[in-house]
Amino acid sequence: MRPTSPWAIQSGSVRGMRVRAVTVIQTLTWLTALVFVVAPAAAADPPTAASTAPGPQVLMADLTTRLFAALDNESAPVRHSADRVLPLVDKLLSPHFDREYAGRLVLGLHWRGATADQREQFASALYRRLLRTYAGAVAEWTADRVRILPLRADPEALQVTVHTQVADSRGSIVPVDFRLHQTAEGWKIFDVIVDGVSYVRNYHDDTDTEITQKGLQAAIARLERSDGAAPERAPPAVTAPMNE
Repeated sequence: MRPTSPWAIQSGSVRGMRVRAVTVIQTLTWLTALVFVVAPAAAADPPTAASTAPGPQVLMADLTTRLFAALDNESAPVRHSADRVLPLVDKLLSPHFDREYAGRLVLGLHWRGATADQREQFASALYRRLLRTYAGAVAEWTADRVRILPLRADPEALQVTVHTQVADSRGSIVPVDFRLHQTAEGWKIFDVIVDGVSYVRNYHDDTDTEITQKGLQAAIARLERSDGAAPERAPPAVTAPMNE
């Protein structure tokens, strides 16, 4: 067997080192590329209910479409009965109305002194009062009388107002605005402004003096009693686009 030349050994070692160096460099390059591709995806926040929920204007249009579709399937006697329409409106509106937030705004400073049970009672009674108010007016409205105006709001805003116009039976236009805010479950309604009169502000002014004079429980009792009273006249709680 011929002895191996020291130069051959060195040359072979150099070649082996070069091969290993190239392999290491290729591996590091591949890993670096993988980090840049995978890291952002891993760091990205998973989609939440709020991020995948429809925007406020889309939400209102969808509620409107479903409301009038449901009403069109009912007979005239049902549609003209607030008691029979109320469950239908409640089913559509309830998941998209923030009762607690509306109740907190109406109570104002009184919210702090209320117990958890009183807060829940007041928010529920207030919501039922709103339902009855609008259920009584549903019979007078049809999809072709209502128009949702273009939304003018900052895309990053956490609170917006969806403006609508409602034509009454005489042809007069009444502005109806819906105030919504962003929650963990998506956009939710918390106030309705009819012809410049805010539902939240109106009830706040009515109950503030009453609570000061008679206490919160008296205000809750009055709201619960009025839930069975004759419905007030007002536009419906949800609206539909008017044909252009």
